[in-house]
Amino acid sequence: MEDGRDAIEIRAAAPPWHHVRPMGEDMVATELVLPANHKLRPVDLGALAGSGHAQVAVYRRPRVAIIPTGSELVAAETAMTGGIQPGQIIEYNSIVLAAQVENWGGVPTRWPIVRDEFEAIKTAVRAAAQSHDLVLINAGSSAGSEDYTAHVVQSLGQLLIHGVAVRPGHPVIMGLLDSSIINHQSPVPVIGVPGYPVSAALTGEIFVEPLLARWQGQPAYAPPTLEATLTRKLVSPTGDDDFVRVAVGAVGDSVMATPLSRGAGVITSLVRADGIVRIPRFSEGADAGSRVTVHLYRTSREIEKTIVAIGSHDLTLDLLAQFLAEKAGAWRLASANVGSLGGLVALRRGEAHLGGSHLLDPETGVYNESYIHRYLPGQEIVLVTLVGREQGWIVPPGNPKGLSGWADAANPDVQIVNRQRGAGTRVLLDYALTQRDITPEQVKGYDREEYTHLAVAAAVASGVVDAGLGIFAAARALGLDFVPLAHEQYQLVIPKAHYESDLLKPLLALLGDEGFRTAVAALPGYDVSPMGDVKVVGERPLSSKDRSTG
Repeated sequence: MEDGRDAIEIRAAAPPWHHVRPMGEDMVATELVLPANHKLRPVDLGALAGSGHAQVAVYRRPRVAIIPTGSELVAAETAMTGGIQPGQIIEYNSIVLAAQVENWGGVPTRWPIVRDEFEAIKTAVRAAAQSHDLVLINAGSSAGSEDYTAHVVQSLGQLLIHGVAVRPGHPVIMGLLDSSIINHQSPVPVIGVPGYPVSAALTGEIFVEPLLARWQGQPAYAPPTLEATLTRKLVSPTGDDDFVRVAVGAVGDSVMATPLSRGAGVITSLVRADGIVRIPRFSEGADAGSRVTVHLYRTSREIEKTIVAIGSHDLTLDLLAQFLAEKAGAWRLASANVGSLGGLVALRRGEAHLGGSHLLDPETGVYNESYIHRYLPGQEIVLVTLVGREQGWIVPPGNPKGLSGWADAANPDVQIVNRQRGAGTRVLLDYALTQRDITPEQVKGYDREEYTHLAVAAAVASGVVDAGLGIFAAARALGLDFVPLAHEQYQLVIPKAHYESDLLKPLLALLGDEGFRTAVAALPGYDVSPMGDVKVVGERPLSSKDRSTG
């Protein structure tokens, strides 16, 4: 002690065994530390070492060979350097499949592209099987003259399945490669994956993931689910399980599921999908308003922070989504292109927070207001102007048919592509034709429809049509020429309750963001001067506080 005495002073009671760790407090001999088929985490490694095990038996990660086949395919690297020719297709299914395999715990190997030749594919499959646990052959699984996958599998082993009752992904092939033929210690399973990108990705989810999980001692992945209301009627083939991609958002007190494009070749539908709805076989589909189970690709929190826009297509919506993700973090904009009228109907049903619209009233020359009175009666609606934009003929470079005005639509030498019924662009075309006493029967291609401005531009760029009505930015995006015909306002139609909600505040604030306005102004044919202008269509006018969108 400080005073020099040889003594200890105890200032608090010390119970027996306090601060003493008894033997067996954590792990005792014969006690189970980790069960079989347990996926190791960082803390588990500490438990193993602490129990005296420097090594532990684990499942080896399955090795998967992915062989893209097709004489029309070129690598993305080749396309990036300008090496793609008409009729060629960029190969990306192997990239998707490899990333899926990696995500599911496997070790993928992407094979070089193999031409559509029986012996070439057979040689590649045999070589891949010698050092891999699973072989995926992408494309050639149908029954065409150059679909060799089934024949290759038969020549190297046993063909077990050719075709499954699943859409998309019907022509899936499954087989076993004979160990004596491929010089492997055991038979190697092989899956023929359909060539359409959506079919390929879903084949991975439905058939490849459960197999890899089983090899690693794990149950197949079960995604989180939620119940949602279907916004549109779905018609399905009665003999197949139909997997439908949907966008999901919470609108008011309801969760809505909006079906996306069902084409098996539309990879962007998977990019935009929030989940999958399975329509079981022997069912003819599901009606609008039906309750469906959505197998989610996103978390429920992401769904809660999703702003659902259904209506007319415009390139600025993509910019809105981009800036919203950058500046608002958790918020996200999900849009579906169904045309201006389709958007108003979706708002009437309570399926969306907002809709883009540019519907011209032929009698007044005012955009959107009369249609809101007609389709959303009794509701207070806030019209927020997003942009002014130019509409006109999208034509090939050099304008070979010499289009200069609306009357050129009736030229018998001009083939056009139209927009779908209910689209504001189609309403504008109909108005212009009526003003000039031109009937639809006089317009070649009037009944041929596309759903977006970019799709119209793509039809012109492909040479299928001579012209289509659309926006300047879509023409510029595909290197086409443009003949301006009209200036219009593109507005966001927002029910008052949603306009005042916290969910839409980050999006509306972007309309006053200088970076966003500059990005939109850089698009050809756009005018940002009216951006953010607000008008109420309904009984009660907005207060000065309500009018602030920023």
